[in-house]
Amino acid sequence: MRVALFGKNGQLGFEFEKLLKSRCELLALGRADEGGDLNDLKGLVTRLHSFSPDVVINAAAYTAVDFAQTHEQEARQINALAPSEMATYCSQTGALLVHFSTDYVFSGNGSDPWTEEDLCNPQNVYGQTKFEGEQLIKQAGCKHLIFRTSWVYGEHGKNFMKTILRLAQTKESLNVVDDQVGAPTSAPFLAKHAHEMIRILQSGREDLCGIYHLVPDGEVSWCGFARWIVQNAKNFGAELRLEPTSIRSISTEKYPTAAIRPLNSRLSNAKIKSVLGAGSFQSWDQEASDVLYKLVF
Repeated sequence: MRVALFGKNGQLGFEFEKLLKSRCELLALGRADEGGDLNDLKGLVTRLHSFSPDVVINAAAYTAVDFAQTHEQEARQINALAPSEMATYCSQTGALLVHFSTDYVFSGNGSDPWTEEDLCNPQNVYGQTKFEGEQLIKQAGCKHLIFRTSWVYGEHGKNFMKTILRLAQTKESLNVVDDQVGAPTSAPFLAKHAHEMIRILQSGREDLCGIYHLVPDGEVSWCGFARWIVQNAKNFGAELRLEPTSIRSISTEKYPTAAIRPLNSRLSNAKIKSVLGAGSFQSWDQEASDVLYKLVF
């Protein structure tokens, strides 16, 4: 199997490269590589045709949520137009496109987990451009897997877990929003389960193409997640000034940002469990423990 991976230097692309490099013929591309800059659509298409992959994995995204509010075209280029070109290539050649999206395609209201069939209603530019990317992929008519996820973190790159660990070394108190709820999702979890879905589709189950919500079990607020990170890092032996009890909960209203953040980031993972089996899914904190341990040591 020949696989082209975009976004190799991001936290998700990093995990995919580790997972796939010994299992297939892999072309892993970052922004500095020929064909890896998603701002250069012509170069992207040329590279795909020269390599002729059976699977295209798009682990790249424009994720600067607040910055996107004033840089809409840049966000659309990465989140919608580049995936559209990948989808066109896959439609022409019969390759499979694997793409990652977000809970931000929904309104963020209510408290029930969003299902794949729920109406999309993004509330900021980031969410809108990610939704456009989904739509363009479907319109291209290619074989595809679109995985919506939330609150991604990992050993590599910038993320909430690493930020909290860094702040906990010097801060004695911290304010974190407590009314936004979702499931923290590790990059290794995403790569592992996405790879299993790719394997199943490549074995002949093309009827399983479509959109899936890919998150672990359970839910927590950002404040609860921050407290969990600090407490468990201390349990692992990390020397931190910040105590979990010194992390104060605040409302989203008291932490204004340029882009509206969803209060409800819950995603139902029932559909993908029906394919992969419930036994392969752990709770978010079990997944997070594995990554946190590696970051502490």
